[in-house]
Amino acid sequence: QVQLVESGGGLVQAGGSLRLSCAASGYTVSIYVMGWYRQIPGKQRELVADISSSSSGSTTYGDSAKGRFTISRDNARNTVYLQMNSLKPEDTAVYYCNVKTFNGRWVDSWGQGTQVTVSS
Repeated sequence: QVQLVESGGGLVQAGGSLRLSCAASGYTVSIYVMGWYRQIPGKQRELVADISSSSSGSTTYGDSAKGRFTISRDNARNTVYLQMNSLKPEDTAVYYCNVKTFNGRWVDSWGQGTQVTVSS
C-alpha cells in the first residue's frame, strides 16, 4: 500500500497560481500512474491530470485543466506536482492526489485532500 501526503493548497485570488505537491511513500516500486483529482461540492470527483511513471511520461488532462495546469513528476522522489495557473473561482475544490499501482492487482491510493479556494 502507498501513503500519500499533499501540500500546497490554500486561498488565492482569481488569476493567481498555486503549486500542489504529493509525496508517496510505502510500497512505491509498482507505481504506474500518479495524478490529481478534484471534488467540487455537489459534483462527482473528476480527473484533473495524471502522468505515467514510465519513461514516456505520458500525460492526461481533464477538460477544465487543459491550457492552464501542468502536471509533472519526479520518479526518484516519488513525487507528483500540479502547477495551476490562471485560477478561476470554479476551480475551488478539494484536490486529491491519486496513485495507481499494480502488483498482481490494480490498487488506487488516495491522499486526504487539500483545499483550494479561488476568490473573485
